[in-house]
Amino acid sequence: MDTPAAIALLRSTSLSTLVEGEVMRMILTGELDAGQQIKELAIAERLGVGRSSVREALRALEAAGLVRIEKNRGAFVRVVSETEARELYVIREQLEGLAGAILAPRITDAQIEELRGYVDALDDHLAPGQFERYFPLNLRFHARIFEMAGNGRLTGMYRRLTNELHTVRRTGLLRGGGLAVSNIEHRRIVDALAARDPHAAAAALRAHVAAGGSRRSAGAEAARGEEVA
Repeated sequence: MDTPAAIALLRSTSLSTLVEGEVMRMILTGELDAGQQIKELAIAERLGVGRSSVREALRALEAAGLVRIEKNRGAFVRVVSETEARELYVIREQLEGLAGAILAPRITDAQIEELRGYVDALDDHLAPGQFERYFPLNLRFHARIFEMAGNGRLTGMYRRLTNELHTVRRTGLLRGGGLAVSNIEHRRIVDALAARDPHAAAAALRAHVAAGGSRRSAGAEAARGEEVA
C-alpha cells in the first residue's frame, strides 16, 4: 500500500472509531433509545464526518451487539427482548462472581482505595437527575473489577455482554430508589474484596447482579403498565 493510501485508511479508521464512540455514548445515556433509528446523515452532519465513516462505525456497533442493521431500512438501536435480558443477567451473574473470586486474593490496597473512590463518587450522583453521570461511573466500577482480575478473555466476554445489556439496564436503576440501593451493594462488594475473601466477594457480586436483574424486570413491568394505562 502506498503512503497516501495508508494515510487515507488511517484517517478513515480513526474517524469511524470516533463516530463509534460517540454513537455508543448516545446509546449509553439514552439519547438514542432502544428501537430508535440511527440516521446516518444526521450523525455525519453532527460530527462533521463523511457517511462512510458513520456506516463503518455502525457496522462495528452491530458486531458489538448494540445496533441492528436492516437492509433497505437502515440502522436501529438494538431491542433486547425480556427473555434475552433474563438470560444475559444469568450469565453476567456468574461472570461477575468469577471475577470477584479471582480478584479477592490478589487485590492491592491501592486497588481497594480506587474502588472505594468510585463508590464515593457514585454517592454524589444518586438523584434521578444525576443519572447520566451515575451510569457511566457504575459501568466503570464493574469494568475495573474485571480489569483488576487480570483475565483478558473473561474481560472480553464481560464487555460483549454489557454491550448487549446497555439498552435495558437503565430502567431498573431509575425506579424505586434503585441508585441508592445499588450503591449500598457496591460497598458490600468492596468490603468483601478488602477482606481478601474470594467466596464472599463472589457472593456479593452475584447477589448484586441478581438484585439488579430483579430491579430491571420490575422496572420493565412497571413501564409496560404505564404504557397500557
